[in-house]
Amino acid sequence: MTTSRRTRTVFRCLTAVALGCLPACASLNDPPPVALPAPQRADRHEALLPKSAVEPDAGGVKLAKAEFQLPATPAAQSQGTPLPITLPTALSLTGANALDIQIADERVRTATAQLDRAKVLWLPNLNFGVDYFRHDGQIQDIVGNVFTTSKSSFLLGAGPQAVVSTSDAVFAPLAARQVTWATQFDAQTSRNDTTLSVAVAYFNVQQARGEVGGAVESLRRAEDLVARTVKLAPDLAPELEINRARTGAARCRQAVETAYERWQVASADLTRLLRLQPGTLVEPAEEPSLSVNLIDPSAPLDELIAIGLTNRPELASYQAVVQAALVRVKQEKRRMLYPTLAVRGVGSNTPGLAGGYFGGGVNDFMGNFGSRFSVDLQAVWEVQNLGFGNRAQVREREADSRRALLELLRTQDIVTAEVVQAHAQALRASRRLKAAEDGVSNAVATAEKNLQGLGQTKRAGEQLILVFRPQEAVAAVAALDQAYRDYYQAVGDHNRAQFRLYRALGHPAQALCPVDRPVEMLPATGVPALPMSAPAPVSVMPSRPGPRVGTPPVRPNLKPN
Repeated sequence: MTTSRRTRTVFRCLTAVALGCLPACASLNDPPPVALPAPQRADRHEALLPKSAVEPDAGGVKLAKAEFQLPATPAAQSQGTPLPITLPTALSLTGANALDIQIADERVRTATAQLDRAKVLWLPNLNFGVDYFRHDGQIQDIVGNVFTTSKSSFLLGAGPQAVVSTSDAVFAPLAARQVTWATQFDAQTSRNDTTLSVAVAYFNVQQARGEVGGAVESLRRAEDLVARTVKLAPDLAPELEINRARTGAARCRQAVETAYERWQVASADLTRLLRLQPGTLVEPAEEPSLSVNLIDPSAPLDELIAIGLTNRPELASYQAVVQAALVRVKQEKRRMLYPTLAVRGVGSNTPGLAGGYFGGGVNDFMGNFGSRFSVDLQAVWEVQNLGFGNRAQVREREADSRRALLELLRTQDIVTAEVVQAHAQALRASRRLKAAEDGVSNAVATAEKNLQGLGQTKRAGEQLILVFRPQEAVAAVAALDQAYRDYYQAVGDHNRAQFRLYRALGHPAQALCPVDRPVEMLPATGVPALPMSAPAPVSVMPSRPGPRVGTPPVRPNLKPN
């Protein structure tokens, strides 16, 4: 049996044993917030070096001394109305504007109201009002004699009225409390998922911006290559070489348009999630080469799985659902032992008013007014369908509890798989990032040497030949364009994998950016003010005592590559 299978078996056994009480599977107290440093733009003439050559600056963001130049990122203003934003701002707006979080908070409020209503099932309703009664014609007295009479009466009063199933009054609050906890954990899940979606959309924008810069730089080199090829002597560069260079330039123009398209599409997705000004082009303040490090991917996988199974709010939610189902099973098993209590005021012809000021008389006469009070109290034990109905209800509730337990176990397997997947993505993306850095460095050097040496010749016998042929330069520019795309893809994958791993481990999104953190947008000319109103605060964790479990998230390290 492998280690992962053995781990899953152990956790399943522990879950089955612990069903007698609700475990605190998510942190009841939020860990200290993870401070994301203010964005810092790297110098356009700075780029990547090996880790040993990186020097940290005062702000905690690592800036690398460049061996080669990363392409400048075009401003969003040239393609539409820019919307400057930073990563901390985007994460702050997640808790204030995202509709999924607001919907989850409303579910919490609904469950809380249902719990409050379940707590007061014991209390009767109070009726206030008047009752007028009139009779003309035949009527029967209590002996059985039928006679003709006319009479009327009037009552001004009040009275209690209640029909309470004591089994519901005892067990419904217990089940409703578990359901409330489940919705609170679901609200935390919604926050974590929405924060991940915003982070993924944000880094999609960053990747697209980087690809725009790389495509524009490759187009500049491709056009330079066309100009250099045209200037060569016809015997050194035939028309075929010129056409090849122009074809490469045309492909670079298409790449620029495609990159801008991806930028605009990713920007629309981010503005949708954050409910920002539609139609604007999001322009992050950070450089596209900025990488975010939240979790060390070299941590042992077994430890990460244990943290995920301890902290994920989805598991706590399903455990609360299991507990609610067990309460309902107990209720159905004991339903026959609990009576239904009825309290009805019968001071009026229609039950509801127990007493008050009453009077009446023959025909239309109203008199003889005085006080009156009449109430009916009952305690009834019910056996549904000769007991067979109760037995069926028990079986139904037991099936619900087993289904809830199976859904919990299925969620445990999903959480384990998500941790493994996110860990693999984070680990491989960090390694691909290092390889992509080398690829860009070599591609830049190759393209520079090919373009600079395109006009150099050497003699082979009686014939002059080019040291670097145009087709080699075309291939070098195409390789550079691909290297830029690979690099920014690796940076984006690295950042997205970090946030996926952070979410897979169950760390609360509030630790990345607290909801009550003041949000400030970067100044931008012509950008309208953003909606900053937030809904009423909702407690997203049960306010019951309990130990903090899990480990606090690692403080992030941001570095522009």
